[in-house]
Amino acid sequence: MNSRQRRGVILLIVSVLCAIAAFFGVISVISDANSKVGPEVTAYELARDVAPYTKLDDGAFRKVSLPKRWLSDTAVTDLADIRGKVAVTTLRKGSLLQSDMIVEQPELKPGEQEIAIMIDAETGVAGKITPGARVNIYATFAADNDKEKSLSRIIVTDARVTDVGKITALDPNRDDNRDGPQEAVPITFALNPADAQRVAYAESFAEHVRLALNAPGAAADVPPGDRSYTLDEDSK
Repeated sequence: MNSRQRRGVILLIVSVLCAIAAFFGVISVISDANSKVGPEVTAYELARDVAPYTKLDDGAFRKVSLPKRWLSDTAVTDLADIRGKVAVTTLRKGSLLQSDMIVEQPELKPGEQEIAIMIDAETGVAGKITPGARVNIYATFAADNDKEKSLSRIIVTDARVTDVGKITALDPNRDDNRDGPQEAVPITFALNPADAQRVAYAESFAEHVRLALNAPGAAADVPPGDRSYTLDEDSK
């Protein structure tokens, strides 16, 4: 083998080694990419806004494929999981559906209806009120003039809580919330129509609405004479 042939063989061997190195380099890059992205799974994205406590249907979502490692453990990957459930809070278009965004639709007794109101997260709930709890609902009303007196009143006794939503930051630009709470929790009650009207009125016109948790099994009824209070009563 002359020198020219030896150079040819050496160049051929170098070319083969470079090709093998390039091949393993590509394999390494692909493997690294797969390890970072991983297999894709089906998830669901909101196709439109969904109001709180609205029953969910398949048309509110669109299917998307995302790497499994990018999804949280609470991501919904099967629409069968939403059957018969309602939104806990407002679901925004484009958000990925999570299991903690939805709850089972509570069963109502004949003559009951559900109504949800926002309750001050600090003074009205304090983390102790949960679905199934029984509460008395208090409302405080400011005096309209100097001749009247500010009043605290129990508007509903033994109200059944069906759902407690997530703490929500209130809009600081709302005119009716400048001096009020900065965070609130949506609380849903199962009430008869008359009590539902009382709660709706209180949320609209009362300065504050608060909840008092009743002890399990304890009598929650309050005598008519003790259902309202003014500061003058303690000065008598």
